Amino acid sequence: MKITWLGQAGLMFETSGKIIICDPYLSDSCAKINPKSKRRVPVCESFLKIKPDIILLTHDHLDHTDPETLRHYINSDKKMLILASGNAWTKARELGGGHNYVEFNRHTRWSEGEIVFKAVKAQHSDHSAIGIIIEAEGKKYYITGDTLCCEDIFADLPSDIDVCFVPVNGVGNNMNFSDAAYFCNRINAKAVPLHCGLFDDIDMNEFPYENKVVPQFYKEIEL
Repeated sequence: MKITWLGQAGLMFETSGKIIICDPYLSDSCAKINPKSKRRVPVCESFLKIKPDIILLTHDHLDHTDPETLRHYINSDKKMLILASGNAWTKARELGGGHNYVEFNRHTRWSEGEIVFKAVKAQHSDHSAIGIIIEAEGKKYYITGDTLCCEDIFADLPSDIDVCFVPVNGVGNNMNFSDAAYFCNRINAKAVPLHCGLFDDIDMNEFPYENKVVPQFYKEIEL
């Protein structure tokens, strides 16, 4: 399994001959609405040329479901599977392209060859937001999506998560450092903090959770 951080909450997984991209934000769309959300790290154009097999969208916020980014993938001739939570599914489908758009809400399961995807609860301002568990190569990778720490989430999770990708920026209805550390301790998994460094100067090396791997923009995450 090769996992690359695309910035913000964007991740690219390469496994079983498939390329899976989750929540890609590779534009400056947010700055057009709020100048304070101007990206501090330039877009790496090479990632816009990739032709993914599967796209995952956890919720309908512009830095996760960005039409400007998605058009680079959806306008391709390659037919893709797009698993998206309710509101994100509605927005993504407007882009067309004849792809397989699956409304992927909480408690939904989708199998794609040797890979299994499961949608779990997220506590966020988009009330259809989800987290996603990817089961592949004998491991479980949990993308929390944007979320606050909520007791109901733990009931959806298996006890043997290997890696958790978690927002730690503490704004926009996301966990702060303290709550994210509590959350990761409850899960007892290796953690990859996300959602920092693109719009702010938060140093994720200061995230107070010992078993963490701090990602670097556009680099493979060495787990």
